[in-house]
Amino acid sequence: QVQLVESGGGLVQAGGSRRLSCAASGRSFSGYAMGWFRQAPGKEREFVAVISWSGTSTLYTDSAKGRFTISRDNAKNTVYLQMNSLKPEDTAVYYCVAGRTLDTIVVFSTTSVDYWGQGTQVTVSS
Repeated sequence: QVQLVESGGGLVQAGGSRRLSCAASGRSFSGYAMGWFRQAPGKEREFVAVISWSGTSTLYTDSAKGRFTISRDNAKNTVYLQMNSLKPEDTAVYYCVAGRTLDTIVVFSTTSVDYWGQGTQVTVSS
């Protein structure tokens, strides 16, 4: 059974940092990009960041560029999202995802996703 288990969510003050982790299990994720989506209350789920299997290709939504960094450790089947300079508008449930892609990622949407995690809440207070 494939599982993506997120951790690291919680309450943080505006301007602070948070590191999300996602541990994948249940199959080989060789060739799979891994990334993050988020969904704020009353809004649609949106793409945040993704990293290719090799780690050489990353893609970020504009609002995350310069503040968030995605990385992965294939030996641990784990992907990370380091979030700095957090803003109240970053408040959302963050979902870990995995999907097969080419190693150079130019686009990544919900249709690219094969597996979803259950989500972890990040709340940024002003």
